[in-house]
Amino acid sequence: MIHLIWVALICIGFVFAAAQGNIEVVTKAAFDGAATGVTVCFGLISVLVFWMGMMRLAEDGGLLQKISKLLAPFVAFLFPDVPRNHPAMGYILSNMSANLLGLGNAATPMGIKAMQELQTLNPDKQTATPAMCTLLALNTASITLIPTTLIAIRLNYHSAHPAEIVGTTLVATAIATFAAIAADRWYRSRELRRPPAKPPSQTPLSPQPPQTTATPASSLTAPPVSSPATPRTGITAAKGRDTTWKG
Repeated sequence: MIHLIWVALICIGFVFAAAQGNIEVVTKAAFDGAATGVTVCFGLISVLVFWMGMMRLAEDGGLLQKISKLLAPFVAFLFPDVPRNHPAMGYILSNMSANLLGLGNAATPMGIKAMQELQTLNPDKQTATPAMCTLLALNTASITLIPTTLIAIRLNYHSAHPAEIVGTTLVATAIATFAAIAADRWYRSRELRRPPAKPPSQTPLSPQPPQTTATPASSLTAPPVSSPATPRTGITAAKGRDTTWKG
């Protein structure tokens, strides 16, 4: 759906530019946007490599494990239907730890692995489970202590105070996370209160009275009347001789 929106925006821009006779403005904006994207990407590479290295050091030094232990009771409360020793719990904790440090690029692979592990617990492979919906909500609106990517973008555009957004980002992401958790709890409670769907009842068919068909009068025939028995004679017709006993 999102690709259709982008295609529609691009087509609308070309149509309006052509209608106003400013098609060269669209061409210049397209090339300038491509150049700016490449410049921003190169500026982000150094910052992301630095923080990814710090993330690896924190993982090797045991910091992520300690953060995961602190988050374990909270995660068990949010995911009651996932066993604690399931591999999905480890990926969920790693995803949340990376999001806390503002490392969205590091959190994305962990989130994908967590979804794959949660899919193994899904009885209906075509429908997302409540645990999947909870993980998606938390991954989208996660509390961020250090907005690394935003700081890198502000540095790339020569901001005078690139880190001044830390406080506002923390407040905004905290509110978003609490709102996501509240919505998730509400939907879960509504799902629990919903009565289970009853299977379609199979009521036995009521016995139908036997249908009698009227017999036409023409088919009603009287039973044949047997003729009175004639006494047998002692002469057999077939033989042509007298078989009477003579004493």
